[in-house]
Amino acid sequence: MEREHYSQRQSPDAAERGSNNMGGGQEVYNIIPVHNTLDSHPALRFPEVRAAIAALQVVGDLRKPSNMSWTPNLDMLDWLCFTFGFQESNARNQREHLVLLLANAQMRMQPPPDPIDKLQLEIVREIRKKITKNYIRWCSFLRIKHNLEKIEDHGIRRRHESNEQKELLYVSLYLLIWGEAANLRFMPECLCFIFHHMCGELNRILDRSIDDSGQYMQPASGGIQNGFLQKVIRPIYAVVKAEAQECRAGKNPHSAWRNYDDMNEYFWSKRCLTQLRWPLEMSCNYLVKPEDKSRHKVGKTGFVEQRSFWNIYRSFDRLWIGLILMLQILVIVAFRAKPEIANPDLAPSAQGTTTGPAKAPWTILAQRDSQAHVLSIFITWSALRVLQAFLDFGMQYSLISAGTVMVGLRMTLKLIMGAVWTVLFSIYYSRMWAQRNADGLWSAKALQGLYLYLGFCAVFVTPEALALLLFILPYIRNFVETRDWRIFSMLTWWFQSHIFVGRGLRESIFDNIKYTLFWLCVLTAKFSFSYFLQILPLVSPTRATLDVTGIEYRWHEFFKNANRTATLAMWAPVVLIYFMDLQIWYSVFSALVGALVGLLAHLGEIRNAAQLKARFHIFPVAVQFNLMPEDIFVNSKPYSWAAKCNEWWVKVKNLARRVKLRYGVVKGHQTEGKTMETGRFRHVWNEIILIFREEDLISDRELELLTMPSSRWNISVTQWPSVLISNEVLIALGLCKDWYYTDHGLWKKIASNEYRRCAVIESYESIRHVLKRILREDSNEYQMFQEIFDEITRAIKESQFVQRFNLKALSNVHTRLVQLINVLMKRPLLNDLQKVVDALQNLYEDLLRDFPKDQELGRNWREMSATSSLLFVDAVDLPDVADNTFFDQLRRVQTTLSTREALLDVPRNLEAKRRIAFFSNSLFMTMPRAPQVDKMLAFSVLTPYYSEDVMYHKKQLITENEDGVSILFYLQKIFKDDWENFQERMARQGIRTEIDMWKLDDGLELRLWASYRGQTLARTVRGMMYYHRALQKLAFLDVASEHDILEGYRELMERTSGGVDSFNGELREGSVHSASSHTDGKEGMVYSDYQREMDLATTAMKYTYVVACQIYGIQKAKGQQQAKDILYLMKTWEALRVAYVDEKPGQGDKDPKRYASVLIKYDQVRQEEVEIYRVELPGDFKLGEGKPENQNHALIFTRGDAVQTIDMNQENYFEEALKMRNLLQEFKQLHGRRRPAILGVREHVFTGAVSSLAWFMSAQETSFVTLGQRVLAKPLKVRMHYGHPDVFDRLWFITRGGLSKASRVINISEDIFAGFNATLRGATVTHHEYIQVGKGRDVGLNQIALFEAKVASGNGEQMLSRDVYRLGHRVDFFRMLSVYYTTVGFFVNNMIVVLTVYAYLWGRVYLALSGIEVSITRDSSANGALTAALNQQFVVQMGVFTALPMIVENSLEKGFLLAIWEFLTMQLQLASVFFTFSMGTRTHYFGRTILHGGAKYRATGRGFVVKHEKFSDNYRQYARSHFVKGLEIIVLLIVYQMYGSIRNTTTYILTTFSCWFLGITWILAPFLFNPSGFDWLKSVDDFDDFMTWIWYKGGVFVKGEDSWQKWWDEEQEHFQSTGFWGKCLEIILSLRFFFFQYGIVYRLKVSSGSTSIVVYLISWTYLFAAGLIHLILSHAAEKYGAKRHRKYRGIQAFIISFLVLAVVLLFVFTDFSIWDIFTSILAFVPTGWGVLSICLVLRRPFLENTPVWPMVTGVARLYEMGMGIGVMTPVVVLSWLPGLQAMQTRILFSEAFSRGLSIQRLLAGRKATGRD
Repeated sequence: MEREHYSQRQSPDAAERGSNNMGGGQEVYNIIPVHNTLDSHPALRFPEVRAAIAALQVVGDLRKPSNMSWTPNLDMLDWLCFTFGFQESNARNQREHLVLLLANAQMRMQPPPDPIDKLQLEIVREIRKKITKNYIRWCSFLRIKHNLEKIEDHGIRRRHESNEQKELLYVSLYLLIWGEAANLRFMPECLCFIFHHMCGELNRILDRSIDDSGQYMQPASGGIQNGFLQKVIRPIYAVVKAEAQECRAGKNPHSAWRNYDDMNEYFWSKRCLTQLRWPLEMSCNYLVKPEDKSRHKVGKTGFVEQRSFWNIYRSFDRLWIGLILMLQILVIVAFRAKPEIANPDLAPSAQGTTTGPAKAPWTILAQRDSQAHVLSIFITWSALRVLQAFLDFGMQYSLISAGTVMVGLRMTLKLIMGAVWTVLFSIYYSRMWAQRNADGLWSAKALQGLYLYLGFCAVFVTPEALALLLFILPYIRNFVETRDWRIFSMLTWWFQSHIFVGRGLRESIFDNIKYTLFWLCVLTAKFSFSYFLQILPLVSPTRATLDVTGIEYRWHEFFKNANRTATLAMWAPVVLIYFMDLQIWYSVFSALVGALVGLLAHLGEIRNAAQLKARFHIFPVAVQFNLMPEDIFVNSKPYSWAAKCNEWWVKVKNLARRVKLRYGVVKGHQTEGKTMETGRFRHVWNEIILIFREEDLISDRELELLTMPSSRWNISVTQWPSVLISNEVLIALGLCKDWYYTDHGLWKKIASNEYRRCAVIESYESIRHVLKRILREDSNEYQMFQEIFDEITRAIKESQFVQRFNLKALSNVHTRLVQLINVLMKRPLLNDLQKVVDALQNLYEDLLRDFPKDQELGRNWREMSATSSLLFVDAVDLPDVADNTFFDQLRRVQTTLSTREALLDVPRNLEAKRRIAFFSNSLFMTMPRAPQVDKMLAFSVLTPYYSEDVMYHKKQLITENEDGVSILFYLQKIFKDDWENFQERMARQGIRTEIDMWKLDDGLELRLWASYRGQTLARTVRGMMYYHRALQKLAFLDVASEHDILEGYRELMERTSGGVDSFNGELREGSVHSASSHTDGKEGMVYSDYQREMDLATTAMKYTYVVACQIYGIQKAKGQQQAKDILYLMKTWEALRVAYVDEKPGQGDKDPKRYASVLIKYDQVRQEEVEIYRVELPGDFKLGEGKPENQNHALIFTRGDAVQTIDMNQENYFEEALKMRNLLQEFKQLHGRRRPAILGVREHVFTGAVSSLAWFMSAQETSFVTLGQRVLAKPLKVRMHYGHPDVFDRLWFITRGGLSKASRVINISEDIFAGFNATLRGATVTHHEYIQVGKGRDVGLNQIALFEAKVASGNGEQMLSRDVYRLGHRVDFFRMLSVYYTTVGFFVNNMIVVLTVYAYLWGRVYLALSGIEVSITRDSSANGALTAALNQQFVVQMGVFTALPMIVENSLEKGFLLAIWEFLTMQLQLASVFFTFSMGTRTHYFGRTILHGGAKYRATGRGFVVKHEKFSDNYRQYARSHFVKGLEIIVLLIVYQMYGSIRNTTTYILTTFSCWFLGITWILAPFLFNPSGFDWLKSVDDFDDFMTWIWYKGGVFVKGEDSWQKWWDEEQEHFQSTGFWGKCLEIILSLRFFFFQYGIVYRLKVSSGSTSIVVYLISWTYLFAAGLIHLILSHAAEKYGAKRHRKYRGIQAFIISFLVLAVVLLFVFTDFSIWDIFTSILAFVPTGWGVLSICLVLRRPFLENTPVWPMVTGVARLYEMGMGIGVMTPVVVLSWLPGLQAMQTRILFSEAFSRGLSIQRLLAGRKATGRD
């Protein structure tokens, strides 16, 4: 409070001058004019700001640089700038940055410092520690002394100017380095290296050291302008740029170039000090560029990213080792649980095929033989360690160099030791069993061998036992890992490499217990299911299969014993499901645990209007408790024992109050009337409702019903919104009608409902006010009513109301009152006076005749009226018709008295209901108490933007697509309520038609309305600026008195009386728009302006919004619409800042382009866009991925302690912005053993109403960002950052690499790497659900597929990354499980699900074609385990990963019945088809990325998808990912049906249904979810377009959308960049297509039943003949097709004749049949595809330049055409069916139907207007 008193000591005159010169200084500034303390800017009135500025100006005896002229107005940042060669603009930027950091920190001090206008040393030291913490850790890691000289404290907290100066110099130096480091900001330890040396130089300068020449020491970067950029940043940047260019857009392997991580991790060793040195040694091999082949350069550092599927095993080897060892144990136990039993009835050759009943596994493990068999897992374990060591060596060998010998030694020793252990275990295990078998029992010698073997096992597991002990005692492990002592490094060298990150990651014991119990439950369920339902049922079929003899093979069998192959085919799908189904169990348990955590967090307690009404009377107390600051009692000794006790006591009281709030213990009348709590709540609530009206979510009438009026008529109770008290008066009248008892009893019944009590009292007092208002005070009638009201009041006070008055007459009185109010609501004039008189007379007559029970009382009233001859004629004083305040309140009385039913449907808009429900519910959830605005943590919001839509322009909105539907028309139908409310708002301005709307400001209001409903930058900016508006509101409420709140509210309501007309102009003016909510005060307008300025200044210091418009300069130069719209946004929102990269051409050919990070704003005084800062960059800033580079360049312009990352498809809500200061307090609280570095925020997907697809995507995203994130944060402790609106600890992240990683391709999913980085560096990421942010999602199938492809490719790259590898090895086992199954493991398991289908079908086809199936399926139990495995696969395929969490979350937040109904509705709308199709997308792109690469950013587009996608577009997008695979599955199923042994239709359906569903879904889903996908005319047009695309050859500049040839080349690009092993694996996979030919040719009748290999060899002549025919025809077409047509036709006739002759000869001389022709298609077409696939792999360098390649291209075109026709044929057939198109449209747009949208009319484009 002392700070407030200091600021208020400024005179009102000064305040007025400040308002007139808010930004009018000579020099442009950003937030505060820190360069001019004499400026009248209101922020300079804060003593903390002045203290910070003054401290920076204390330069003392600093040695002045020789290259500058020192003036008194310069400060220490200027000194550092001149001394070290920093840019002036960088210094200006960091000056304001540092001043705000210091001032905000001092504002938060408790107790306030004395004196308040002096900067405290503790504040400076705290900030210095935060900024240099990573630097100090780096020095400790390298075992060097840091250069931060120890600053002594003489006495307790005694401040010395020199100490403060040195601390400020260190902080300023680091910020200046960081502010100019450009791309090097992604390399935090590189910045530590630079800071270390420059800090040493600073110390020597301060000590006035002398160099060798006898001169004062000069820094390495000093002496020239921008020396730091030229001498320090640019040399390192040049190498980073050269390495990034070596990437060649991802075509080069990761191992061929150094990314940001490699460049940074070089500084994790002392090599940087001894080789790179300072000043930078330009000859150091670190600075050697890739193109310089003459010199050896530093290669990959710390890790080598190799593209291989083995990364799945290598990164999470502990998981796979555990699963493999457990599988081995389960198989051993299962086979011993079902012993073989000799059957005397069977022949000796059949013995061993019968098994007895299964024994319990624990009884098996009690047997000595079983225990000995289980011990064989150590052989497997050691062999897997050899595999891991071999993979490490094979992938990381390039790390070995002269400086990293120990790395190579460690890898070699691990490989050798693994091999030694494997040999030892194998030898002694075999010896043990040899002795056991020789003795026939466990003799002493056998036991001796067993014990010896156990001894080796004990030694082998000693490290694991030690790890388990340290897991139980995490503090010890953290201590060992975080101490950089040599002894600890030596002890841990063998187990893990010594790196800077990944140390001290263990959580607290309590957290360990929670996530350990979770995973123990999951693993128990998984292994139990696997044992009893997967492995045990396979024991008998396996034995039976192995024992089968006399198999009649139907082909040439190369191997004598094919039983093992059959067994492998049987076990393969089961084993795959075994490795996958842990994901299922994780989904089940995470859903249950997430629901439990959500219940404990009180989510979903307010879901509907009834629940809202039940708790609304507690809202004032809840708002006061949660959103308003608590009273802080200043303690002069904050660290004393008494202060600690008081702190704990406050926590206990807060907990008690929160419990009371949650369970409704607080009574509504405790917050009655005019209290501060009610007044503040009224301000907050009404501002929320007003914003709803501004957003057109509610109508004017709903605005009146939802707002809380102020006590204009001195109402003694809280005036709740009319919607809550609408019918309560009539209910109270019903209670009174038959009441004959006491007043107390009646009032108790009425007061049992808070709203009814308030409604009755408010109605009575309002009626009394109205009657007195319309009657003249000097009239007799006025006295008559005064007497009546006095009598009623006396009766109530004396508890005689029931005895004195007739309660049955109240109904008649009520009717007369309603009639009177109805007359008054028509705003009567003098000529309507008689109507008012009649109504008053009727009312008075009823009061006299029936109301009083006491006849004497009635007579007295009559005698009073007898004195007037014409009752009320001369007494009425009509209110002024322009008195909106009176009539607004009268309308409320009318609503209260006349409404007969509860207004539960207000508001009717679903979005408004949802937002009110969530905000209301959040008030009863646990959140930190809010500090005052001036004491809250300051924060920024950063939004990266490229070239998306800022606002929709007219042409976009009115242009119709091919179906005649415009975006505007579509929005008007989808958002019907919003459109009607918008029309109502516009009508108040006299604008009633759409044509007039376009004329108003060039359609600005209409453009804004549409833009706020799309995924535009305007929507995002409006949402983020709600923070600014909310903080202003809260700043006012923090310091306002009760009188200020009441008067300010009254003025606000007067300005908005009659609706929201007065706000229409302010909607486009940010400063007025946000400042309108609190005006006036007890000291008049001077005080009001002054207070408003102080609130604005406080808000500006606490909140900054920066939009990183990367190419704004280019857009502005070209005059593009986006630049104009961005300028409009800056004009509208004064606090908005735009950062962009400015490109300027060089002076000549050798002078490169110059780049600069520029920050601009719109100056309201100058009325123009002004440039604030321009920081020159060392070169092109975009070296890596675009979005993180864009964020990085703009990050230097953010301010505060935290920064929130917001994407372009997000928005915010005012009511949620009110809770931001609560959220920021989470940074101060411990979550486990650490304070968080990232605060996760809940999201709401606002695009779910567009279509069924959008609903599916919304539901999937919602379950992930709510329940999924909830479980990840608590209890699993592995939540990362997923591109959501998370809030970062800004100072923590700017010193540790920034908000994301940006290396090209490997960091394509850049956001999650921020979470990886935070976790590896020992930080915690939390998740909070009491606050939410809106988010848009993709709404069309093609958009969704592109998004899924982007995410899957990103996860494929993550699997190769060092971050995932380190997480897989550095965290404990159970957290590793959490990391795997919630990140890359999800995609791995999706891939395994698809591989299971392949393994099952290929295995079945193998058994069928070989003839083995006929022999082994005599035992019907053989299908049991396969059925169990397929059932699990089908459950996953149908979307259980999404469906189960979605059902649980919806049950929690919406109710169980509604959740089940939504789930069933989704199934009817083919949600399972969508999820199955999405699984195919994820599998394809994830697998291809790991194998071949090709990950890239895929622009999904954020528009409204209501158009029909052409078949050629769908084919291009889905041919490889779905159509090819779907057709393969269907061909396999057809082959199996033809040659399999299953003839029972039911059995066939049960065993193959999931496979048929998968194959058909992958083919038909793009048409099912394509608008007008089964329209006949569109299908015909699509076919013509497809054929045109197929045959168009194109040219150099032709795109893939126009030519099949171009698309085909682009589709195979990944083969050109893949490695040798990737090509080999692709060839091996392609060989599977040859199997069709091998198996089917022996089934052709022409083969006459022969199984000779000659049959297969001869079959290849068919392929060669087909190739020769194609070659002849293509050559003839090219040579004779155009000019010598007859010859070409003759060749065709000859070929046809030859083919007919060949068929006739086959008929005559062989057993050939017509059926063989169709069967051979199944044999040879897949073989041709396999040959074609191999040719594509071998294209370069073998085939492309040979004569074979044109033939390959021609064959490929024919295959693609045939595949397209095959896919489109069922679509064409379905298009013929009547009603299918209408059904498909209904399914696709069901949500729109429920919102009243006529979708057929929309798709047909039959608009009522605008079409002829």
